[in-house]
Amino acid sequence: QVQLVESGGGLVQPGGSLRLSCAVSGRTFSRYAMGWFRQAPGKEREFVAAITRSGVSPYYADSVKGRFTGFRDNAKNTVYLQMSSLKPEDTAVYYCAARETDYNGPYVSDRMYHYWGQGTQVTVSS
Repeated sequence: QVQLVESGGGLVQPGGSLRLSCAVSGRTFSRYAMGWFRQAPGKEREFVAAITRSGVSPYYADSVKGRFTGFRDNAKNTVYLQMSSLKPEDTAVYYCAARETDYNGPYVSDRMYHYWGQGTQVTVSS
């Protein structure tokens, strides 16, 4: 059984930073492509970042490019989302997701992921 547990959310002022973590238990973490998604109230879940199995060349939504950085530590079975220059429109529940795959590429669609965390709330407000 694969479990994903997010942490690191909270309340932050506009322009501030947060680092989200997603700890993965279960099978071999290095076999998983990882993704970050978010869902704001009244909106559909949207893609934020995709981190490949190797962690090389992560892929980002245009709305977060240049502000967010996704990376992984395979020794710690953890994927991270470093968020900087946060805006009120970044307020959402953030989810990490995992897909076991032989392919070392990014997955953008949430339908491609097999496992999901419970989500962590990020609120950007003054």
